[in-house]
Amino acid sequence: MDTKKFVQLFGEVLAPDTARVKAATATLKADYYPHPQSLSILLQLLVSDESTSLRQLAASQARSLVSKHWKSVPDGQKPTIRQHLLEKTLSEEQQLVRHGAARVITAIAKIDLNNGQWLDLFDTLVQAAGSRTPRHREVATYVLFTTIEAIGEDLTAKVPQLLELFGKTINDPQSAEVKINSMLALSRIAILLDADEDAASISKIESLIPQMVGVLKQAIDAGDEDRTTQSFEVFQTLLGCDSSVLNKHFKDLVQFMTNIAVDTDAEEDARTQALSFLMQCVRFKKLRIQGMKVGEQLTLKCLEIITEMGDEDATDEEVTTGRSALALIDVLAESLPPSQVVVPLLHNLGAYVNSSDPDRRKAGLLALGTCVEGAPDFINTQLHEILPLVLRLFNDDDDKVRRAALDTIMRLAEDLAEDLGKEHAKLMPALVKHLDTAIRQASGSDDKKNIDAIKACCNALDTLSEGLDADTVKEYLPELVPRLSRLFTHPDFKIKAAAIGALGAIGASAETAFTPYFEQTMNSLSDYVQIKDSEEELDLRCTTCDAMGAMASAVGAKAFQRYVRPLMQATEEGLRLDHPKLRETSFLFWGNMAKVYKDEFKPFLEGVVKAIFDSLESEESELEVELGEEGADLAGKEVTIAGKKVKVAAFSEDELAAASDIEDLDGMEDDASDDSDWDDLTAVTAVAQEKEIAVEVVGDILTHVTQPYIPYIEKTVEVVLPLTEHSYEGVRRAATGTLYRLYAAVWGLQPEEIQKWEPGLPLKQKPTDEVAKLGEIITTSTLSVWGDEEDRATVTDLNRNIAATLNLTGPSLISSPTTLKPISETLLALLTRKHPCQTDFSTLTSPGSSSSPDEDLDPGALESSEYDWLVIDTALDVLVSLAHVLGPTFAEFYKLVEKTLFRFASGSEAYERSTAVGVLAECIRAMDVAVTPHTAPLFKVLMHRLNDEDPSTKSNAVFAAGLLIATSQDDKEIQRHFNTVLAKLEPMLQEDGARLKDNAAGCAARMAVKYQDKVPLGAVVPALVGVLPLKEDFEENEPVWGCVVRLYSAGEPTILGLTPRLLPILEQVLGEPEEQLNEKTKEQVVEMVRFIHGKQPQMVGKYPGLVAVARGE
Repeated sequence: MDTKKFVQLFGEVLAPDTARVKAATATLKADYYPHPQSLSILLQLLVSDESTSLRQLAASQARSLVSKHWKSVPDGQKPTIRQHLLEKTLSEEQQLVRHGAARVITAIAKIDLNNGQWLDLFDTLVQAAGSRTPRHREVATYVLFTTIEAIGEDLTAKVPQLLELFGKTINDPQSAEVKINSMLALSRIAILLDADEDAASISKIESLIPQMVGVLKQAIDAGDEDRTTQSFEVFQTLLGCDSSVLNKHFKDLVQFMTNIAVDTDAEEDARTQALSFLMQCVRFKKLRIQGMKVGEQLTLKCLEIITEMGDEDATDEEVTTGRSALALIDVLAESLPPSQVVVPLLHNLGAYVNSSDPDRRKAGLLALGTCVEGAPDFINTQLHEILPLVLRLFNDDDDKVRRAALDTIMRLAEDLAEDLGKEHAKLMPALVKHLDTAIRQASGSDDKKNIDAIKACCNALDTLSEGLDADTVKEYLPELVPRLSRLFTHPDFKIKAAAIGALGAIGASAETAFTPYFEQTMNSLSDYVQIKDSEEELDLRCTTCDAMGAMASAVGAKAFQRYVRPLMQATEEGLRLDHPKLRETSFLFWGNMAKVYKDEFKPFLEGVVKAIFDSLESEESELEVELGEEGADLAGKEVTIAGKKVKVAAFSEDELAAASDIEDLDGMEDDASDDSDWDDLTAVTAVAQEKEIAVEVVGDILTHVTQPYIPYIEKTVEVVLPLTEHSYEGVRRAATGTLYRLYAAVWGLQPEEIQKWEPGLPLKQKPTDEVAKLGEIITTSTLSVWGDEEDRATVTDLNRNIAATLNLTGPSLISSPTTLKPISETLLALLTRKHPCQTDFSTLTSPGSSSSPDEDLDPGALESSEYDWLVIDTALDVLVSLAHVLGPTFAEFYKLVEKTLFRFASGSEAYERSTAVGVLAECIRAMDVAVTPHTAPLFKVLMHRLNDEDPSTKSNAVFAAGLLIATSQDDKEIQRHFNTVLAKLEPMLQEDGARLKDNAAGCAARMAVKYQDKVPLGAVVPALVGVLPLKEDFEENEPVWGCVVRLYSAGEPTILGLTPRLLPILEQVLGEPEEQLNEKTKEQVVEMVRFIHGKQPQMVGKYPGLVAVARGE
């Protein structure tokens, strides 16, 4: 190799001429780097060249070549190279070069130590770390850090010695760099440790936490941004280690970070990183944070920080202190119970929304809106107080306050669409008014304020319309359609898209009332389904196709018919336009067409299925990326981005400098490199998101086009089944949902007599062999996923799918002897909060770790956040479905969950008690007489809940008590409580809301039927008739009218005397709505009417509806 030519070419890389740089780079890669001698030359340049930039570049390139060529360096030369490299690194003045050289040493050591060579390196570094020369200490601690990072598992025997060393160096009196290096090294050691195996080392690191905090504080006080960031990253790393590492100091650490976050004198970067750390605390140590009860403090501190936002737009992506505080509130509301976040926020909200300072009014609104997604149920209970103040501030004098109010309305509508829709008379006119104002005041494309306001109003109309029924939306069509249609031609593409999306949603909600506007709207939009000359045009094309699909569902198949084929062609073309969102749009449009046209969609099925399967079977190769400064916080980590595990290459300071100042010899130019790398990440994200949409659309198609889809079922199972283990949770969630939809669809193709299942095992009606086999395949694959899945939303969806499928198809899905065991294990884990999706790092500490305060945390004893409760709530849905399909045989399963249900029924949260008591009622109903052995403990719980302050809980309790009295054969226990229950019914029959009257009536009826001689009919029957007809819970009409008919048939005097009161009631229950009575009850009531008509035709003759019934008309 021509050394002189190599060095000359290498120097060309630093030239300011791009063409020369590219030429030199290409020659080096092709002609020099493949040869081992290139490494020797680079190492020589690293230790001897006078140019800092050249030494820095040589370190970067040498490091990448060590793994290829170090083994080819003659063994006789290696000792000299090692010694020279280490000596020069210890004396190197430039930090970037030092760190680059340290990485080279680490790369060589990784190979040598595995081969039993350079065994004195460790002792040399330890000695240098204790040197009197600060530079030596800096280099030695950094090389130790990078070596631990690279081959830590091989150094476990050295951990005690290393901890002893870093316990001293972290207090270095002269060098901040030595302290930071020591922190970095300690965090890497912590990753390796397990309290079960090395409690002493864990304890040692734990004892050094105060010193680490001191290093961070010094970096912040010095305004050293780089070292501040490194220190924060150390604490982020420690959060993911054995929880014993931080537990002793965790509370103090949270307080320290909170103090940084609220310190307005601190640099913004330090404050945002402190808030980021607190977010990770809530995520990784949720139970500990909850147990410490710091949620209120954090919420109120964040509320104050948000006041600093001024004119900042909360929706911008740039990280600021205010936006970070909003993000922390979001995480708190999602992770902690309402009592620790939303309740204190609402208690303190008045001081903000009523303030004379617009920044405080804005802060209050933004904080309120941010909480909605995490606690929608609780927010809904306060909506009557929240909405008036939001509407008041929607008319505020200050622009930013009005915008914050609009954002809050959107967030409320997103999660509480139906409830917010009830206030449409106040909201819709206000939105139209603000839309008109923004349109009128807009002065051009540069008027960001009004353009943003127009988009926000359109988006709010879009979201709000989803919670409105067709009759309500119909009222607003004359005002909304012309306004939004005029915006279709606005020069701003985003306004066009917002208006089109809003009108699509409004049309879908209006249903057939949109028909008069349909043709004109489609004509106005027709050009946009073909545009493709820019990214903006393709985005608008997506929105237009989505809106047209929504309109199709509104106007129906006939009206939309002439648009189907051209739109199918346009969406098929969209697959080839290299725009990921357009591909998703095409799939979604096809799903809409399948819903609208059902079996008539058959002509398109072959092409559609092929395109979707091509997407689902597309390859996703592993990706390693190198990023510049923008990706520094991801360096060296493997992250999952929309389902793809992406390894972000680790780098050091020299590489960061190379990324910004020097041409990288791997052919990555500065700006182009950064853009292309992020593009790669986007491409990976798009592939996973596309698969998520595609597999969901498969479910839509097979559900609505079932018969024509039969030829594709086998292929669907083959393609979708592996996706249940995809790395992206969105794909896993969609895949499991589609498999259960497939089973339900195929189930519906069986003969009707098989579909009418009866509860209990063994099966009384067996499915066809094909359906049974499909069920076995689906349960085998999904039940294992169900038990191990760590993503809570995926588990929640899986719970819903299992429950819904059981309700539809009965016990066939669980008839295999091997199925019930994993179901019971997973359900018990979910109900006791021990499922993988419910664990955090607070619950993963070894029981033998004496320093862990988290050991005493009982997840089951803590309040639930609404997000936490949702997974339990849906697991209870599965439990109820199991009860329904197993019938009396569920009694054995019930024994496993009784104590857990009782605990929920006695919980502090009303929604937990109400749900649990409702589940107990369903279990009683399913077990029927098999509930008898459980009568006493059930009565003990239910008698308490009959006095519950929560109306819903009390209503469910009286429902359950009635069922227990009706089904249990333990007469002795029933008689103990009979009169008490009866006494409690009287006031309940007068209470409105929560189905209380209806359930109390059902309970009274069941008691009267079973124990007629023990019920004072003279008092009970008039009270019972007094609540008829039932208004809220039509299901209870069965026991109530069953009781009335029975008493009438027996000639009971009280009921006979109430005939004049009963007749108008009978006319109502036999009229609309038809679902008031089930078929069996309706037959009984009709016979009763005929009996009365036969005895007293003149009395019945006053009610034409009853006369018609009596005559069979």
